[in-house]
Amino acid sequence: MFWLLTLPFRIAFGVLFALLALPFALLALPFALLLLPFLLLRFVIKAAVAVVVLPIVLLVAAIGVGLALLAVGVALFIPLLPLALVGLVVWALVKMMSPAAVRPI
Repeated sequence: MFWLLTLPFRIAFGVLFALLALPFALLALPFALLLLPFLLLRFVIKAAVAVVVLPIVLLVAAIGVGLALLAVGVALFIPLLPLALVGLVVWALVKMMSPAAVRPI
């Protein structure tokens, strides 16, 4: 509601300051036109550097993600190793105690 109450003043002061800034903007226009080729050259150089660096960055990021997944996997499976060892011992005992299967010819 306050914004609506102050809207006419905002419009009036906006127009006033725009008219005051217009001569400075018109004086700055030739300098901006002189600056345009340098801005284009800056864009071309940045694009060339991005084309060269982007594959390297993506490769390093993929290696980092792979190492992070490996670390998470190791962190999850290390606590399960004692249970796997117990299961291996039980399996070995059952395998040793069961009679040998006779295969008919």
